[in-house]
Amino acid sequence: MNKQYGNYKIRSWQPDDRQAAAEVIKYALAEYGLGWEPDGADRDVLLVEEYYLDRDGEFWVIEDRGEIVGTSAYYPDPYRGENAVEIRKMYLSARARGKGLGKYLLGELERSILAHGYHEIWIETASVLTSAVKLYEANGYQPATGVETVRCDRVYVKHLHA
Repeated sequence: MNKQYGNYKIRSWQPDDRQAAAEVIKYALAEYGLGWEPDGADRDVLLVEEYYLDRDGEFWVIEDRGEIVGTSAYYPDPYRGENAVEIRKMYLSARARGKGLGKYLLGELERSILAHGYHEIWIETASVLTSAVKLYEANGYQPATGVETVRCDRVYVKHLHA
C-alpha cells in the first residue's frame, strides 16, 4: 500500500513504526476517555506481524510530513465467518480529523478487503467515538451483535459485493 490523500501519505506498516503508531492510538483513546490496553485490546498494535501480516491482513500508517498521524488495519476473523475480516485500529490524531481522511481510508480498506477475496467486514467501536459511528453508519455498516472488546459497546457488519 502506498497512496496519497492530499498531504497525507498512506503506506504499509514497517517495524520501526511500532512506537509512533501505538502513541497515535493511545492519545486518540485518551481524548475520548478510553484506556490504552497494551495487554488486551491494543496488544495487536504491539505485535503487528503476528496479528496482521502473518494472518493475511494489512496494517497501514498515515503520515503527514513524515510524522505518523493515523493507523488503519484489518485481519481475517474466522470466528465471524469464512470470508470475514475485522477492521481494527482505525485512528487519526486530532490534527488529521475532519478532512475526509477517515472516509477515504474506509473506502481503501474495503477495496483491499474485496481484492483479497473477503466479503464480510466487522467493526467494533464505542458510542463515545461519535464520528466513527457516523462514518460507519453513513457507509452502509449495519448494527449487529457480538461485541468482543471490553471498551466497545457497538459492533457493525457490512457485506461487500464484487
